[in-house]
Amino acid sequence: METCFVAAAAGYVIQLRHCDSNMASRLEINFIRLLSRCETMASEKRGEAEWRLEKYVAALVDMLVALRKSPSKPTQEILTEYTRKVDFLKGLLEAEKLTSPTEKALANQFLAPGRTPTIANERMPATKTVHIQSKARCTGEMRDELLGTRTSGKDGDLRNRRVLPLDERQSAAELDAVLQHHHNLQEKLAEDMLNLARNLKNNTLAAQNIIKQDNQTLSQSMRQADLNFEKLKTESERLEQHTKKSVNWLLWLMLILVSFTFISMILFIRIFPRLR
Repeated sequence: METCFVAAAAGYVIQLRHCDSNMASRLEINFIRLLSRCETMASEKRGEAEWRLEKYVAALVDMLVALRKSPSKPTQEILTEYTRKVDFLKGLLEAEKLTSPTEKALANQFLAPGRTPTIANERMPATKTVHIQSKARCTGEMRDELLGTRTSGKDGDLRNRRVLPLDERQSAAELDAVLQHHHNLQEKLAEDMLNLARNLKNNTLAAQNIIKQDNQTLSQSMRQADLNFEKLKTESERLEQHTKKSVNWLLWLMLILVSFTFISMILFIRIFPRLR
């Protein structure tokens, strides 16, 4: 059966490589159907012998590559959302392969589910629901590991549980409260960090705008200073020319006055001779 599925997936990829631009919409429809099926399977309880989801996710990766190379591919935002969901499913499968519940919980913390529903009738993105279920399952496994309530059978499925005394049940309830408190603190811390990052971004943009306005004002001042310097230079040249022109007129006036005085003296001497 696994061989048949691999062959079918390979046929899918070969068919996608040879499809033309008119089949791109069909490719996206097939991708969405398979993605929705994978999300449904991820939300269900699976056994260790379940192999179909891993093969389906591998086929999703190939279809996503073909979808990116398609001539009539969707927008970059939609492709980013598809990639986010496929990466989430791959990370979920890798986290389920870990043996320690602590490692599983840590790996689940770094998973990023999709932001939009895959199909129209979803109120909440299926990957987000799967993420919540996976975190709850990992938290339960961590609690069971701490309290020692799990026993291993021959088949290794860990199904048998012993009945807890009252003290241990109270301890389990207290542990749940502590875990929930820490979870709330983490969410509040993440929200505070997001608000700080948003405020830092707003302050940076405001400072950038102020610096830009200051640069514009400084540029205008420098241009005005250059313009004033040019005007002052022009006026200085005009004043210098005017000063030179005034000196020339004064010199000519003095020459005329001296010449007139000299001629007047000669005429005076001629008209009024000296008495003997």
